[in-house]
Formats: sequence, C-alpha cells, structure tokens
Amino acid sequence: MTGFEGFEQQSTAARRAVIVVDDALAAADAQAALRHAGVAVAATIGFADLSAALNDITHADLLLVDATGVAIDTLDGALPVLAARAERDRAQLVVSFGVEAIDVVSLHLLGGPATLLCEARPGERIAAIVLGGGAGAGLNAPERDAERLRRLNAEVARIAEALAKLARDGDTGEGVRDRTDDFVAPDAGDGPVPTVSAATVRGAIRARRLRDQFFAGELFADPAWDMLLDLFAARLEGGNVSVSSLCIASAVPPTTALRWITTLTDAGLVARQEDPADKRRAFIVLSARGVAGMRGYAAAVARAGLGWA
Repeated sequence: MTGFEGFEQQSTAARRAVIVVDDALAAADAQAALRHAGVAVAATIGFADLSAALNDITHADLLLVDATGVAIDTLDGALPVLAARAERDRAQLVVSFGVEAIDVVSLHLLGGPATLLCEARPGERIAAIVLGGGAGAGLNAPERDAERLRRLNAEVARIAEALAKLARDGDTGEGVRDRTDDFVAPDAGDGPVPTVSAATVRGAIRARRLRDQFFAGELFADPAWDMLLDLFAARLEGGNVSVSSLCIASAVPPTTALRWITTLTDAGLVARQEDPADKRRAFIVLSARGVAGMRGYAAAVARAGLGWA
C-alpha cells in the first residue's frame, strides 16, 4: 500500500454521520475525513434552519461540524442545538473551527463530551473521529494520540498533587522536593514571606518565553504551568482571562490548549466563569484549590530563596 487508505477495513461497527457545514470545499474535506475513518455520510446540512434540518434526520452516530468562517452569532445559536442533538442521540460531536471562534465554542462546548479542533490538520480530525467512535483498536496513529492524552492527564494530576501539597505545606518551612524526591530546598526559617506580586509572575512568564529565542519552542512545552502562571498573574492584577487569551498564553496549538484547559478543569485547578458583559464569552479563573496551590508555591519559593521557574 503506497498511500493512506483509511480505516474502513478496521471499523468494528457501521456508523452514520451528519455533516454540518456551509462551505462546499469544507464539506468535501469532511466527507473525505469520514471516508478515511470508515464512517458513512447520512446527510450534509447547513447552519441555516439547523433545527428543522436535524428534525428531518432520525438518528446520527456522529455530528461532524465545520464551523470555520461561520458568523459568531450563528454559532452562538447553533452550538446549543447541536449539543442537545448529540446528547439525545448519544452521538459523537466533533467540531472544527477557526481561532476567531474559540471563545463562543468554548462557552458552549468546552468541558463537555465534544471534541474541539481549532485549526486542526486533516489527520487530527480523522483520529478524533476514530477515537471517539471506539473503532480505533489496533490503529497506530490513534493509539499514539490516546497515549499522549493519557500522559497529559497523568502530568496534570501530578501538578495538581504538587500544588495541593504546597498549599498544605508551604508555610511550614519543610522545603520543596522535585519529582525524584532527591532534593530538599534549604529551610529559610519562619520569618514573614514576601507577598508575591503580579510583576514577579509576569517576569517568570517573560523569562520562559525568552527561551524560545535561543532554543526550539517545542523543547520546553509546558502548557499547564504556563496557563496557571497567566491565570495567577491576572488574579493578582484583578483582571480576567478569556479562553482565547489563555490558549495564546499556553504557547501550544489551540486544539492542544483546549485539551489542557479541560484537563485542568477536571483536576479542579481552574473553573469557567461567564463574562457578564458578553454572553458569548467565558473567562477561565483559578479555582480555590488552584489559588491555594499557587500561593503555596510562591511561599515555598520565597522561603527557599529561589526564583520562579
């Protein structure tokens, strides 16, 4: 076999998909993705009169949505309809969109069962379709993606545990251990801990970004910590952080950043908060646990006489 021919022969069950798209070229790309994933196309519909079009379809196993270029107001009305239909049919929901729609898509779908793909490559969409349908057993590319997500969850769980420990122990002078438990920071005594400032946290963020001028950025990808630093700085400044802004702060592709936001939310470190001035947007904030962890870390670093990392 000289080219990629898809997963048709390895699909374990016949699945039927409804494509929701307004652009003809995007519709052709969606059909190609489904063909490669071994999923049949039941119907292709547009965003206009979406509810009526969906009512004419008895059942779907997958709703494959391409919202790239669709007006924000249209998405704001369509996404709840699609989410409700996916829930009714217990269908997989995969949504592709551009960066301009991150906030409205996140408002309606982030943290739910939908797979969110922001400016994703075709292979990512195929992998999402296969993984979400449970038909990916034995497939190398989806296995690698699933393994990466498992490692992502494990890493965030480790960060959550470390932050929780710092929140409990940060004021006791017991020191900081790295992940190998071989190093204990020197005890700086029981004196007062300087109050952490937003400037200190912003300085740490700038220092992390400076590395990209001298080394390949992907060598230091650490989106969970970059997000927590940005959210902590915003809290100290009394500001708010939108989903799109947090994706930029993560220094990773938007689709990856959205996965991390979901994982941080599941870990109880961040929470979503509606923007009272714009109902189509939500802010991401540190949860009480996240704030306690970051303050504990700040105290531990100050006591040890160390700089922020």
